[in-house]
Amino acid sequence: MPRLPLLYALGVTCAAACGCASQGPQPSEELTRARTLVDQADKAQAQRYAAADLQRAHDELSQAEAANAQGHFDTARAEAQSAAVDADVAAARASAGEAQRAANELRQSNATLERQTEQAVDAPGSPVVPPPPGLPPGSMDQYPSAPPPSGPTSPPPPLSESDRSPR
Repeated sequence: MPRLPLLYALGVTCAAACGCASQGPQPSEELTRARTLVDQADKAQAQRYAAADLQRAHDELSQAEAANAQGHFDTARAEAQSAAVDADVAAARASAGEAQRAANELRQSNATLERQTEQAVDAPGSPVVPPPPGLPPGSMDQYPSAPPPSGPTSPPPPLSESDRSPR
């Protein structure tokens, strides 16, 4: 029976060696990528539009760095990859938030310009501007018609003989 403890010791040693061998290489690239994406998300004002995603990315990056320091490379790699994904999501939400804000500003500016245009058209004595040349027929139908001209509406007097003869 002396073989049983020897086999047991060999099994434990083998399991320990396999456990250590199952840890992949140090995840330097994954950690660098995660740090870069978290920094980019911070700079993209992700805190304003995606605070939870950004915080999760920071937490996962911290856990990845701690696992890496302890030699748990597989855990560090997984946490770094999760941090990179969450930072990417946070940056995308920040970008979308900024785009939405810019779109809202443009809508407000357009509404202001439309009101000012309507007021100018409705004002008495406003000039009538013909449409630019080359527009397809009917493209100006959406605009209000010009007010009638002010002043006499009778046709001009006929030309006299002296006006008709060449000089």
